[in-house]
Amino acid sequence: MSLSRSNDDPERGPAAGGAAFARREPGGDETRRDRLRVCIIDMNQGHVNQAMRCFRGLVDGFFGRVRTQNPTLVCEVVEVSPRDTQKPIPRDCDLYLGSGGPGSPFDGDHDPWFSDCARFLDEVAESSRGPAAQKKSLFGVCYTFEVLVRHFKVATMAVRDSRKFGVMPIYTTHEGQNHPLLGPFGDRLFAFEHRNWEAIDLDREHLATLGGMLLAQESRDGVSKGRAVLGLDLGCNIECVQFHPEADRAGMMSWVARPEQAEAFRATYGEDTYQAMLRTIDDPNRLAKTYAVVIPSYLVRRFNALAETRGWQPTAVPSDEDILASFLGDSDGRAPVSLTGTALGKLTAAASPNL
Repeated sequence: MSLSRSNDDPERGPAAGGAAFARREPGGDETRRDRLRVCIIDMNQGHVNQAMRCFRGLVDGFFGRVRTQNPTLVCEVVEVSPRDTQKPIPRDCDLYLGSGGPGSPFDGDHDPWFSDCARFLDEVAESSRGPAAQKKSLFGVCYTFEVLVRHFKVATMAVRDSRKFGVMPIYTTHEGQNHPLLGPFGDRLFAFEHRNWEAIDLDREHLATLGGMLLAQESRDGVSKGRAVLGLDLGCNIECVQFHPEADRAGMMSWVARPEQAEAFRATYGEDTYQAMLRTIDDPNRLAKTYAVVIPSYLVRRFNALAETRGWQPTAVPSDEDILASFLGDSDGRAPVSLTGTALGKLTAAASPNL
């Protein structure tokens, strides 16, 4: 399998996770059966953060998984940063990942990137009704989630009274517990949140007409801890979450180590909740599992759907060993750095089939 990256910045170098990527010009539809193209839509508006490193690492790991069953398949990752460059989203990719980003989901309504993005979303939805081999899929995170909520008019985007940030519990709905995206987590999972906006007043009837469903929310009862919608299947090969499943343990440890972040979290949520967050980061069943399962499983699931029509061999979803490797930082044989001193005792549980 050939692995290549196509983007506008030759200085970015190889993706996290070890595989080298060469620059490659985008290919056309005539080569679709010979190659798999994944596009990362960077909504960070030119701001550098940990998220893009994580997305690249996740795509790199996914390509490695595909390579085990399809050694001659060309795999390419393409990156576009529409909010700051005004460049259009490429249409010749198969799987798309939309990132989070700063600012309001109402920013840029009259900019070229926003109009192009709206057309792109309609095209993805339309492709879901077309031939199976030509279907595109999109997974959206945080800012992309907010853009999707607005575009498909399934809820109201509103400013929160205060910023929500840190590793938080995410509560799955009955539908979410039976959906492949969040089903492996039971009634809740843990993920990093960092947002000033929230999706509220879900229009369930309209969502149902799209063939979609509510997958996750801020409170188990939908009210007591907040009213926000946190996960949606929009029913047209588009799934999205308000939280950050791409956040890995290394990135969170770096974030927690910054005194200003720790101080802000304590001031907002208190010392007990801060200590609970440290324990969550130190638990391989929580943040590490979210990182190892949500986006990787999504990519595998969508790849396998394409594989049926393109003559490719399907690949396996992440295993318990992958979760453990995520906790260990890709498993270099060393014990994990523990924030609370409890991590080592939980490694056995991380490898349990009962996760």
